[in-house]
Amino acid sequence: MAPKPKIIAVVGPTAAGKTALSIALAKHVNGEVISADSRQVYRGMDIGTSKVTTAEMQGIPHHLLDVADPMEIYTAANFVHVATSAIKHINSSGNNPIIAGGTFFYLDLLRGKMQAAPVEPDYDLRTTLETYSNEELLELLQTKDSRRANVIDPHNRRRLIRALEIVHTLGAVPPAEPQKSDYEWLLLGITRNKDELRARYRSRATTWLKQGFKEEVQQLLAQGVTRARFQEIGFEYVLMLQLLDKEISEAEFIDRFEEKNWQYAKRQLTWLRKDPAIVWITPQESDLALTKATDFLKS
Repeated sequence: MAPKPKIIAVVGPTAAGKTALSIALAKHVNGEVISADSRQVYRGMDIGTSKVTTAEMQGIPHHLLDVADPMEIYTAANFVHVATSAIKHINSSGNNPIIAGGTFFYLDLLRGKMQAAPVEPDYDLRTTLETYSNEELLELLQTKDSRRANVIDPHNRRRLIRALEIVHTLGAVPPAEPQKSDYEWLLLGITRNKDELRARYRSRATTWLKQGFKEEVQQLLAQGVTRARFQEIGFEYVLMLQLLDKEISEAEFIDRFEEKNWQYAKRQLTWLRKDPAIVWITPQESDLALTKATDFLKS
């Protein structure tokens, strides 16, 4: 039996340093990076998704960035299909795939730990569900599929709507049935302590304001991206809309940005710490990550 292709994945909470580590790994092991981020697929959403810049790439090829219009619905099934094609392309070139990003649901799908439900988007239903608050969406899901409601992130609006969409078609969200992966995996988790992460969130908010995040959102609005769509994309864009509407000040934007990112990071860490396959490192242990990657690819 032929050996399975090997893949390195870099995981960790938001702003922990996944991008920098993935590029360092790619330079060290002749790799190419595949983004596993549900928002960086959208064109024009650069600052607000911390999308890697051309300069930051340092010549390393990156895949699954800027592949969809912001008003398109890019699903987890889309990701698995395109990521699988990218893996085959990278392997055929003699290079090594390195997956990095904060949408760990995508990574679990690719690893065979979960399956995406075979349900096409129902845009009429989504339009109706958009009129509900997150609390109302969760309550509705609880009445229709309590099993899914009990484990879903109650603050993830996109996930709530998608779950109700699946329930509408299948009657319930199918439980995950892990399958054997087509690949052999090395999962490297990078993390920092709470104070350091929170400081990085404040610094990121300030940097984004200087880099033109406000102008990015204004341009997206001018291009037809709706306020409802921004609600689906993420809290960073919602906060910027509040700043544009003068509902909050720049100081309040930074405070709320820090707090919401920390809440998100805690949920990410809760998800990740359930996975015993992850090898955890600190940013100061990047050499250890490089060694582990080299050993993994040679084994």
